Amino acid sequence: MAIPRIASYTMPTREEIPANAVDWELDPSRAALLVHDMQNYFIDAYRDAPELITSVTENIAAIRTLATELDIPVVFTMQPGDQHPSRRGILADFWGPGLGSGRDTEVIEALRPQRGDIEVTKWRYSAFQRTDLRELLGHHGRDQLIITGVYAHMGCMLSAAEAFMSDVCPFLVLDATADFSRDEHLMAATYAAKRCGVVVTTDTVTESLRRAPAASAAGAGARS
Repeated sequence: MAIPRIASYTMPTREEIPANAVDWELDPSRAALLVHDMQNYFIDAYRDAPELITSVTENIAAIRTLATELDIPVVFTMQPGDQHPSRRGILADFWGPGLGSGRDTEVIEALRPQRGDIEVTKWRYSAFQRTDLRELLGHHGRDQLIITGVYAHMGCMLSAAEAFMSDVCPFLVLDATADFSRDEHLMAATYAAKRCGVVVTTDTVTESLRRAPAASAAGAGARS
């Protein structure tokens, strides 16, 4: 089974998500930005939903621009093409052989990695599985992860859960992620808010990061 064609849906609002169980605050000295699987292969599924994916892409780009300004590490996950069956494993039972080589594997043009960005080869739903992401975050002294990209109820949600289990505070950006459907998007955000992280919007991310130096100086925000 290949990635299905995704119909457009109305982006969930923060008011539809349960209150966050924790009150973590973003700190640019602690945060890294994850741009999850924004490769042509996955984004082509939104050909019937151009307005949805354009809005999400613009929000990711805005956060990425601010991250660069604030020296926040930017991490891209990128699945490889033409995966050998021994690497693909049981993912093939759900999704078939996956990406081909070439264009499929490239990050969409609007978000192409830049000099200094970190590229992580990803093999399973979670960005932490079979990768060195946890070690990379530790190397950069980061224990907060801003999560953007696709798909919210699979790789994004499970990366948030595994970040939590690695003592990294995840911040799932509601309107900088996209999914197969509105219901699945809501489910992912609800789980994150209640069980493993903080659900935020692009506006709250940018506002928090811009005011964080003053907040940090005042000792706001507990470190995990």
